[in-house]
Amino acid sequence: MNQIMSPLESAVPVTSPELVDQFSRTISYLRLSLTDRCNLRCRYCMPQGVENDVEGLPRIDLLSYDELLRIVRVAVSMGMNKLRLTGGEPLVRPGVMGFIGDLSAIPGLDDIRLTTNGVLLQDKVDALYEAGIRKLNISLDTLKPERFAKITGVDCFAKVWQGIEAACARGFQVKLNAVAMRDVNDDELADFANLAVERPLQVRFIEFMPMGERSSWERNRFISAQELRERLARIGTLERIPGCRIDGPARIYDLVMSDGRRGKVGFISPISHHFCDRCNRLRLTSEGRLRACLLHDRETDLKEMIRAGGSDQAIAASIRQTILDKPKGHTLENDLAVSQRGGCQGRMSRIGG
Repeated sequence: MNQIMSPLESAVPVTSPELVDQFSRTISYLRLSLTDRCNLRCRYCMPQGVENDVEGLPRIDLLSYDELLRIVRVAVSMGMNKLRLTGGEPLVRPGVMGFIGDLSAIPGLDDIRLTTNGVLLQDKVDALYEAGIRKLNISLDTLKPERFAKITGVDCFAKVWQGIEAACARGFQVKLNAVAMRDVNDDELADFANLAVERPLQVRFIEFMPMGERSSWERNRFISAQELRERLARIGTLERIPGCRIDGPARIYDLVMSDGRRGKVGFISPISHHFCDRCNRLRLTSEGRLRACLLHDRETDLKEMIRAGGSDQAIAASIRQTILDKPKGHTLENDLAVSQRGGCQGRMSRIGG
């Protein structure tokens, strides 16, 4: 792959004024959605009515790897030092391993992470580790194979579990992300808790969010993080671990079982107790649009800018303006008070989970 060197490349501290928004938040973290394609059809991710739309966006509508590398280099030259690769499912995109290797060679990019559904993980753990990835978030909403097939539309729980075991054995820092849904998987809270104390991984419970105009979100499926904590406290003691800015939105707890076993569990509460005051990220969608907030639909089209001949300075200016335009917080809770769907119309599979 040709290396596109940015004239902006330089060692810039993360405290660069270019990265500070109007609310004194330092934006040091960029999330890249590499594709909207996925090998699962999860009910809360895919809009209703498109469950069989497996083709995704035309390739021309995705940023090329060279275009992605260019944007990342500019962002890093401004001081951003943390990157997460998402989708869709990032591992389904051809050539992704070579792209990760090129990312790892960018000076100043200290931390590259990957979010995956785990279906293709087992065969790629060695290559991912060698490419510089050390931290994996793996989406897993149930530990029951039949239920997994119902939630995801694909009967492949065994492949995902083998990928999780392979990642743990290889030495990755693994976080399992479970979207908690009432009367869907909330009867498995104790099973997930036991997994956290039995395996070298962290389990994180995420509130079910309404995303997109054809979202499958239902109010009666929503469970707040507070309720989840109260229910887990019946099987063990939860001891809050003080948060660190780089840890992201989760509130992390030590779960201490009656027999003394310990594990870590986290709670991500975008609706009931949002974390906007600590948000340090921008998102680049699979369509090449820069987004300051998951739950605000305002976007800047970097793909159009690049393909129209825009300079690195223009890209940097757009990143800077997006940071300045970053809202103080989302209004989803208020939106839901007057609407079943809320105000975010973006499609999760394209924005990036």
